Amino acid sequence: MTTWTPASMPDLTSTSAVVTGASSGIGLPTALELARHGAHVVVAARDPGRGAEAVRRILSEVPGGQVELGLLDLADLASVRRFAAGVTRLDLLVNNAGVGLIPRRETKDGFEMQFGTNHLGHFALTGLLLPLLLARPGARVVTVTSDAHAAGRLDFDDLGLERGYGRMSAYARSKLANLLFALELQRRADRAGVDVKSVATHPGTTATNIVKVGPLQPLVRLLLKPAAAGAVPSLYAATSPDVRGGEYFGPRAKRLSPSQAARSEELAARLWEVSAELTGVRFEEFAEGRARGSTQP
Repeated sequence: MTTWTPASMPDLTSTSAVVTGASSGIGLPTALELARHGAHVVVAARDPGRGAEAVRRILSEVPGGQVELGLLDLADLASVRRFAAGVTRLDLLVNNAGVGLIPRRETKDGFEMQFGTNHLGHFALTGLLLPLLLARPGARVVTVTSDAHAAGRLDFDDLGLERGYGRMSAYARSKLANLLFALELQRRADRAGVDVKSVATHPGTTATNIVKVGPLQPLVRLLLKPAAAGAVPSLYAATSPDVRGGEYFGPRAKRLSPSQAARSEELAARLWEVSAELTGVRFEEFAEGRARGSTQP
């Protein structure tokens, strides 16, 4: 296929979008391009100062753009609920934020930080915003994962990783959970007969705040793709008319194949039920969709 660029994006006037982690990394150029093409964008950020600066940067490039700041800490389910309660309309949710390769810490709710932030926070956010997404035909959920998911392993008897913690293995596990969630979200939407597309993306090796390699970091970052290039898969998944629900896109908007574990419907279903139990968010609207008599499988 011809190389896709954000210049190919359609007019997004009347589209409302939320981008998590939009104050830096690939989230910032994702929010920027959505705003440049006419969308109303909520820059969802944990830090108010960095979030406000991101809004200013976007508006400096898109004067008159519809951009606002929303405070969101995915490592705090109370914050997730407060943020979701403040959203009034939504066509596009980009689950982009993430932490990685950090020492073992816990979220405010007691979950291992990488799993709790990258997966459980986004799981809860998506479920809480689902009624708004269902009210907008053709709505999309884009979840950013990584090719590191292929090394991920889920042990449901040790989700806190208390019996052994590795920075990279914990990150890979959280990215596997992201991809399992994205694919299972599409299956459940299809079974409920609702018009929502769930798509997963892998940005490639990109110069973001996750990449920290000590004193050599400035040199290493020169060898990585800029954040704007890492945003391309998310922007393609979010806006291209050629995208189908349940697909997985990587650098240059190329379709990728998930790992065998990520394709496991049994594993995805178990993760979904465990996540619902841990967060208290149960996506009841899918059951209501089935009750209305969907003709889809």
